[in-house]
Amino acid sequence: MTEDAPKTEPGRARALFSTADFRLLRAALTSHARQTEDREELAKINALHHRLGTYVPNAE
Repeated sequence: MTEDAPKTEPGRARALFSTADFRLLRAALTSHARQTEDREELAKINALHHRLGTYVPNAE
């Protein structure tokens, strides 16, 4: 960037997911967890389900 180039401010950040999206993702993970028998995948699903729950308390 040169001194002649205008300095621009970054745009306002917007949320990627809504609260409803987090609820839907948790429901999908719950359904998938019930179907899988792979213990490693189930552990990953459970961890993600828990992390999503920190954004949407009382989602269930």
